[in-house]
Amino acid sequence: MGATNGYAALQAGATLEPFTFERRPVGSNDVLIQISYCGICHSDIHQVRDEWGGSIFPMVPGHEIVGTVTKVGADVKKFREGETVGVGCFVDSCRTCPSCMRGWEQYCETGMILTYNGLDKNGRPTYGGYSSHIVVNEQYVLKIPQSLDLKGVAPLLCAGITTYSPLRQWGVGKGHRLCVLGLGGLGHMAVKFGKAFGADVTVLSQSDNKRKEAERLGATAFAATSQEGTFTRLARQFDFIIDTVSGVHDYNASLDLLKTDGTFILVGAPCEPLSIKAFQLILRRRRLVGSLIGGIRETQEMLEFCEAEGITSDVEVIPIQQVDEAYERVLRADVRFRFVIDLASLSETTR
Repeated sequence: MGATNGYAALQAGATLEPFTFERRPVGSNDVLIQISYCGICHSDIHQVRDEWGGSIFPMVPGHEIVGTVTKVGADVKKFREGETVGVGCFVDSCRTCPSCMRGWEQYCETGMILTYNGLDKNGRPTYGGYSSHIVVNEQYVLKIPQSLDLKGVAPLLCAGITTYSPLRQWGVGKGHRLCVLGLGGLGHMAVKFGKAFGADVTVLSQSDNKRKEAERLGATAFAATSQEGTFTRLARQFDFIIDTVSGVHDYNASLDLLKTDGTFILVGAPCEPLSIKAFQLILRRRRLVGSLIGGIRETQEMLEFCEAEGITSDVEVIPIQQVDEAYERVLRADVRFRFVIDLASLSETTR
């Protein structure tokens, strides 16, 4: 399709800079999407800095993509030119394994193909949404409800589905007490969904400075983990905990907040191994579970739920030229609650 403009990290830990590359031609089952907005996920920072290992450079990050279809392949049935669509964390999978057949493409037995920092079926690196356009097979593209603010929709495609999926999977709802650990990009969505599902939501954050934000989002209670006695006071109070924190913290103290038969849902992804005492699980028959985004069918379901409930992410929109500053602010927790890049700003770089 010709040259595509974007921003890339050329090596691990490098600042992002203008980068021109080639997208594959639009195939018979593909759609070409002009990108309007792309969210900044903490995993973008981890991968740009190669903190999880295996990063591929040059890297064009971005997997919270919203844009407009500008071209469709000859055999495309689901989309037409001019439609508003989204692309999340993956752009392909094997399509034949038990997980894919169940609509769980994120758990593809041979590995989903990531929107960026992956290799496609021809062995070519994938490049993400910090760019002007993207080409994606129609089976991995999502319909975006027209009633929702597009800037606030972009983070739903990672932060949203990452919290929606496990809360649905383990049946969080009316009559349950849910604790949300961390009030960032993931945590603020967990509060919104927990409230919408009918749960009583408590937020635990490191300090007290997010109390008012937690209450505004729908939490009925708030506690600061830095305050002495917090964990003792809240011991064995919750049916569910969803842990959205990306840094290493005291998992054993957090587990003790669960009732007997409580479930600890891990969606944050620290770089260091977890340290868990067996008796924190054994003595009260607690469950420690993990969850990874959601499949295409469930992500579409989430978008429709968000349309019905009027739910979007709270965002700060920036030009792409401020992406490195945004990364530093994410690490300082200085954003309420997700940065979203306005890709129209790319034109300022390419003039």
